[in-house]
Amino acid sequence: MISATELRKGVTFELDGELHRVLEYQHSYIGRGSANVRVKLRNLRTGRTIEHTFGANEKFQDVRLELRQVQYLYRDGDLFYFMDTETYEQPAVTAETLQEKVDYLKEGLVLSISMYEGQPLEIELPVTVDLKVSQTDPGVKGDTATGATKRATTETGLAVQVPLFIEEGDIVRVDTRTGEYLTRA
Repeated sequence: MISATELRKGVTFELDGELHRVLEYQHSYIGRGSANVRVKLRNLRTGRTIEHTFGANEKFQDVRLELRQVQYLYRDGDLFYFMDTETYEQPAVTAETLQEKVDYLKEGLVLSISMYEGQPLEIELPVTVDLKVSQTDPGVKGDTATGATKRATTETGLAVQVPLFIEEGDIVRVDTRTGEYLTRA
């Protein structure tokens, strides 16, 4: 069991039969009253985000997730298939669960997946991913002194702002946390 005062960012626990992860946490004391814990939670099964306030003495069932190394294999409609690098099992994760992380997945990418009771819940991308530019407009000569950028679309469909010297076919390194261009790979 875990108390409300032990909740911190990244902690996973069970609330009303559903798994939730703490995204934001704020502990507040109110005058003569008792302390409250205000949290922003994401339901790990549905992806919904909610805000909730708990009393300091409330308790919850904490959850231990199993983290496994997997390799992204392919997409089949709304399902994304991964292969466990140790057991060679192939768990499938829905696009709804992956949300915006879909834009960073390319075949052969090695990443981590959180499992609970044999069910995949979410993936943890590496900090950077190298993606091939599939479409971009040519840069205008002479605009380089201002640090100008242009829009480029990668092989996965991710739109990113890149410097003018990047051309179609180039491989760029993208930060998966912010979605920003880092360097040419």
